[in-house]
Amino acid sequence: MEDMWLECIRCRKKFPWNIVIYTCDHCGALLDVKYHFEEPKPERWREKPLSVWRYEDFLPRVREKVSLNEGGTSLHRCKRLAEKLGVENIWVKNEGENPTGSFKDRGMTVGVSLAKELGSRTVACASTGNTSASLAAYAAKAGLKCVVMIPSGKIALGKLAQAIMYGALVLAVEGNFDQALSLVEQSSKRLGLYILNSLNPYRLEGQKTIAFEVIEQLGQPPDAIILPVGNAGNISAIHKGIVEWKQLGLIEQVPRLIGIQAEGAAPIAHAYKKKEKEVVFVENPETVATAIRIGKPVNWEKALRAVYDTNGAAETVTDEQILQAQKLLARTEGIFVEPASAASIAGLVKLLDAGLVDKNERIVCVTTGHGLKDPDTPIRTCEKPIQIKPDLEAIEKIVAQ
Repeated sequence: MEDMWLECIRCRKKFPWNIVIYTCDHCGALLDVKYHFEEPKPERWREKPLSVWRYEDFLPRVREKVSLNEGGTSLHRCKRLAEKLGVENIWVKNEGENPTGSFKDRGMTVGVSLAKELGSRTVACASTGNTSASLAAYAAKAGLKCVVMIPSGKIALGKLAQAIMYGALVLAVEGNFDQALSLVEQSSKRLGLYILNSLNPYRLEGQKTIAFEVIEQLGQPPDAIILPVGNAGNISAIHKGIVEWKQLGLIEQVPRLIGIQAEGAAPIAHAYKKKEKEVVFVENPETVATAIRIGKPVNWEKALRAVYDTNGAAETVTDEQILQAQKLLARTEGIFVEPASAASIAGLVKLLDAGLVDKNERIVCVTTGHGLKDPDTPIRTCEKPIQIKPDLEAIEKIVAQ
């Protein structure tokens, strides 16, 4: 794979593709995967089913693809939601339709395939839930040992159940996600674990296919893509995919990328609002949206680049706004997403109210995980079942209200 290498996002130092490295040994910044692309030939992929590996011309070459048929998620035209918000065109890219119920599967099919290509036997991650579920599934498919570290007591049960069922070694760390990730990094150096958090540049390669699918499903780039931001891998990946297709002449327009963070875990949004180029980390992040409860996002530098380069934005939403948006999407469009996913809808509502998004724009909101990932939240926050006697008149009286 001489046509592929790793490159520091800050000092541009280059590294061979096949060494296990996550940050630049010169300046400490994250890495990007770079390619010498051939002239794109859309006919080579447009006959293939919509999926991550449909776009293998833009992905690392591997001898064995570890796949669960990820990608190809629906792009829902949300007419009732649009009418409710007074907007012309809203689509929801529902990543909860992936095999383990979240967008993480896009990254894991590529990341775990690279782990096998590099000869790794044990893969590892820190996780607020979705990453652990996805990595555990793909490690099982690949026949690799899997170690996941989660913040003790701060992970939705639906996600924990998946990691356990897929056979991962689950370690509950007495601390938050950021402390768990630090332990994963230390363990990697001492024990030779292959890290598949989003600091691994190969994982983001799979996630950039969200951008490719949205463009092909719409037939053109949207005006704006709004998505939740936690560790900021997704917004970074989507930006990378858009930039590559723009450089290759496959698109002309670049959509604005708008990242939404929970108010209690929003270092990137706060940096953007101050027009800063660096972030101040949040030591004790708190939000009902557990998937984005991250105070020290490793991809902060890539995320700010994505926002600034596309003339995008970063915004915060409260937990109350997230929960309201979760109900709104479910009750207008029949799409059930976990709280973190609903941050993109809550962000859209806030941006519209502030006049920061035009009501005539083509807007795509990315929802990142299925609602059954976190069943406790709707049970706690929605209306309770009404107890009745087995009597038709009692039913009639209630239904008529």
